[in-house]
Amino acid sequence: MSERIFILPLWIRLWHWSNAVLMLVLTVTGVSLHFASPDAPLVPFRLSVMLHNNAGLAVAGLYVVFVLANIVSGNWWQYVPKPDGFFERCWRQTRFYAYGIFRGEHHPYPPTLEANFNALQQIIYWVVMYLLMPLLIVSGLVFMWPDLAPKSAFGVDGLLPVAVLHYMVGAMIVAFMVAHIYLGTTGTRVSSLFKMMVTGWHEE
Repeated sequence: MSERIFILPLWIRLWHWSNAVLMLVLTVTGVSLHFASPDAPLVPFRLSVMLHNNAGLAVAGLYVVFVLANIVSGNWWQYVPKPDGFFERCWRQTRFYAYGIFRGEHHPYPPTLEANFNALQQIIYWVVMYLLMPLLIVSGLVFMWPDLAPKSAFGVDGLLPVAVLHYMVGAMIVAFMVAHIYLGTTGTRVSSLFKMMVTGWHEE
């Protein structure tokens, strides 16, 4: 009989799925704005701009909710890498993802009430949520209100470095999303971790 523990409160699940939908909208419209042919856009240009801007504002609002809720609930502690044996735990987790998982080995650090994330998740999620997301949001807001950008930077128009930063951070977050979805299939069953994000219950 599998062991079940409740580790994801409703607010995290609602934030997660809302954020996921909005990030998908941002990804599709961002790709359309950057790479689609004007003669055959993935999403019509005006619609793409409107959707991208509105989804970006919604993500910014949700991010504020995420940060405040983490502070109030104490959940922020889950994202802080613990120093005791950190590199050893990272190595064991990396070995599991690269090798052990394909041999049917048990997860070295399954989620618990005290530690929802393994060491790799902690450091990656911290970088994504507390470094990349603020950079993405701030650079996006500057794009929406270009008067906020400096007149010049590094000898070029001040909006150009903002554009490059927004694009690069966006690409890194899309890469994270792809890896995140793949690792979502590595639970006890392919659907286990996706089910957990709906019900809040982790099954081991």
